[in-house]
Amino acid sequence: MSAMSEMSELSMVGPVLFKAACPECRARFELSAGALRLAIGASRRTTFYSFVCPECEAAVRKPAGERIVELLTRGGVRTLRLAAAVPEPGGPGPALPREPAPTS
Repeated sequence: MSAMSEMSELSMVGPVLFKAACPECRARFELSAGALRLAIGASRRTTFYSFVCPECEAAVRKPAGERIVELLTRGGVRTLRLAAAVPEPGGPGPALPREPAPTS
């Protein structure tokens, strides 16, 4: 299948909706790609998607494994790639360059 035919098939389907649930009020609903945000970090802990519950307006954040990341990105969800963690002050930082040993 060519990329052009894939694109025309996607446009014929209509807007993509994602099923979601709120852990606060337990409501179940469908959200458009524009209502979701995907953050991709360096690990599972820092890769998640988020949305605001349309029922209770709670900010919801849920972990996103590989399959969820694939589905959300294919569905047009806006993605943010998180930078690598910044070392804490006083913690181990980048290695300092070594000075050459003195020669006699």
